[in-house]
Amino acid sequence: MTQNWKDEAGRDLMSLGGRLANLERGKGSHVWDTDGGRYLDFLGGIAVNCLGHAHPVVIDAITQQAGRLIHVSNYFATPQQLELASRLKRLAGTGDEGRVFLANAGTEANETAIKLARLHGNKHGLGTILCLNGAFHGRTTGALALTPKAAYQDPFAPLMPGVKAIDPTIAALEEAFAAGDVAAIFAEPIQGEAGVVPLPEGFLVRARELATEHNALLILDEVQTGSGRTGEWFAHQHLGITPDAVTIAKSVGAGFPLGALITYGSASELFYPGTHNSTFGGNPLASAVANAVLEFIESENLLENVTARGAELREKVAALPLVASTRGAGLLIGIVLDAPVAADVAAEALTRGLVINAPAPDVIRLAPAYTIGDSEIAEFLDIFTASLDAVAAQNQENAR
Repeated sequence: MTQNWKDEAGRDLMSLGGRLANLERGKGSHVWDTDGGRYLDFLGGIAVNCLGHAHPVVIDAITQQAGRLIHVSNYFATPQQLELASRLKRLAGTGDEGRVFLANAGTEANETAIKLARLHGNKHGLGTILCLNGAFHGRTTGALALTPKAAYQDPFAPLMPGVKAIDPTIAALEEAFAAGDVAAIFAEPIQGEAGVVPLPEGFLVRARELATEHNALLILDEVQTGSGRTGEWFAHQHLGITPDAVTIAKSVGAGFPLGALITYGSASELFYPGTHNSTFGGNPLASAVANAVLEFIESENLLENVTARGAELREKVAALPLVASTRGAGLLIGIVLDAPVAADVAAEALTRGLVINAPAPDVIRLAPAYTIGDSEIAEFLDIFTASLDAVAAQNQENAR
């Protein structure tokens, strides 16, 4: 099976001169390919490499834990696993009633959350799971059923029944709940794959109200926005709401595979022995890395840097050519262009040594490391401005 490195228009997004960019090492916010080419990584493995590449904290955690214990069966617990669960509960503010299921990736965490929704629905005679148009929850068949995009879903139809996609508007939300039978609603606070699109103001607050009123679960997919990416540990904390469950992955392991489902209140009592498990989920090596990463972010006050550097980047790109606006939060930034040339800009940037991507025809996504500073931002602005200028000039030439 080969990876698809093309956008929906068939353009190759990851090649240089007809060859695939073959990366072999990284340090900080830079990576190098096998030919010695150097790139500034402002995509961070798509919001994964929150401490950049080859960070000493990650290296030390992997090395020390690998020398002690890598894997045990889920017949046993480990100190690293229990420490991580306790840490995640504290950061998420679950209180004593909260529980954590450790998985291997965001999609697996979302599959676990789907089973949570089904357990709740079956217990209370509710059958519908709501998702939002524009959402991305993963490509396994359960998560794919909650990812309403024809290009992703159609080749694998029929998918899991009982899922209804609605527009991310308060009116559509209220109409869906008024129809009854809602067991749960899944939502990303910011839809990353749709183009870094925040949900409308008041949407999640109203979703919390309606879910409570109708005995449904509010399940937030914070795979991309969680673990500090938006300047809070979880994006929903900006709003002061409490979900029934939240999923995370990506930045929590800074590149080492790990995901989790975190539950609150009575939702924590739905799973019981035998209803779910994972062979590798919560293994001591992954857990040790996540503990080290989260401890470092907290001890170094990196969430302050995420907030400050995100604001700085949005301010400085706002006046650049082709830029219409910016959106997102913290260091998950969508740069909205005034023409559908995002793929061209991303390709041009790559040839100049900058890794970004185009999740939508008119949007560039940034998700750099939480550790970026003045030098990384200056380098980004130089290359990104040159890339925008080159695309703008080409568009003018084509228009003649």
